Amino acid sequence: MTTGEHNAITDVRGVRVGQYQRLGDGWLTGTTVVLPPEGTVGAVDQRGGGPGTRETDLLEPENLVSTVDAVCLSGGSAYGLSAADGVMRWLAQRHRGFRVGPDPAHVVPIVPSAVIFDLPRGEWGNRPDAEFGYAACEAASDGPVEQGVVGAGAGAVAGSLKGGVGSASEVVDGVVVGALAVLNAAGEAVRAATGEPYAAEYEHEGEFGVARWPERPAGPAPGEVAPTPLNTTIGVVAVDAALSKAQCRRLAVAAQDGIAVAVRPSHTMFDGDTVFALATGATELPVTAGGPVGDVGTAASLDRLCAAAARTFARAMVHGLLAARSVAGLTAYSQRWPEVLRP
Repeated sequence: MTTGEHNAITDVRGVRVGQYQRLGDGWLTGTTVVLPPEGTVGAVDQRGGGPGTRETDLLEPENLVSTVDAVCLSGGSAYGLSAADGVMRWLAQRHRGFRVGPDPAHVVPIVPSAVIFDLPRGEWGNRPDAEFGYAACEAASDGPVEQGVVGAGAGAVAGSLKGGVGSASEVVDGVVVGALAVLNAAGEAVRAATGEPYAAEYEHEGEFGVARWPERPAGPAPGEVAPTPLNTTIGVVAVDAALSKAQCRRLAVAAQDGIAVAVRPSHTMFDGDTVFALATGATELPVTAGGPVGDVGTAASLDRLCAAAARTFARAMVHGLLAARSVAGLTAYSQRWPEVLRP
């Protein structure tokens, strides 16, 4: 396996990430925005039983608009969807969006969005609004992605542990696959008997920074649901390949498998697990011969991208778990098992 320079979604050329959060004084929530280059094709796959989303119907392959201008991920449950208003305002000021008139300003920015449930972790009424989305856009960068208790991951919880934002990347057939995940699951992300993350097997060259996995029993039993089982894992997987809307949807479907690997149980009635997929179109998929039915085309290349999307999204979730710190009485992995993390 080979990763990009930052081992993050920003390794996909042209993709930027911005985050804004408020911590303390009754606040524990935030917003993360993924800004792709113009012309990026988008799709979505939603698996959880309690989704909080916006502009997802538009991403169905049969519908009109194929490209997206940003993806907004936020805390605040359904209230937090208003953060996308600030993202739209930021984009509109730059004349970025679906053109609906002759003037350059006549655009409608396409901003699919999803939220996590973090309302009990701050004072009631303290949740992201349009200013969060605008501030996240202002902070956007194509450099390393800050992970842990930032952006939409500020109030995230993964079962009995503090969750957060994580990111990772992988290069397959010359195509960069990047993922950003907000880990906020009702299920657990670690094995009860050892504390080893379920997705630890996907680690690349010590990227998780763990000297050894713990060997003593700890944590709840596998499959136990957290005391407040209203959660959601959301995120984005991006590639610099040229994909159709339908192919992009397959990428999002595959990335959901990363959630199933990293969290148990996943896709529960109390989760709103949602993954967006972005394809910037910078490179063409390799044409591969000798597929399972002898066809010649790009299907086998797409299949390898999908497998990488699942691995990369799972790795991003582990990064979010391990980077999180304890806050507001929520126990971080590093607090429960401090002896296993490298200095």
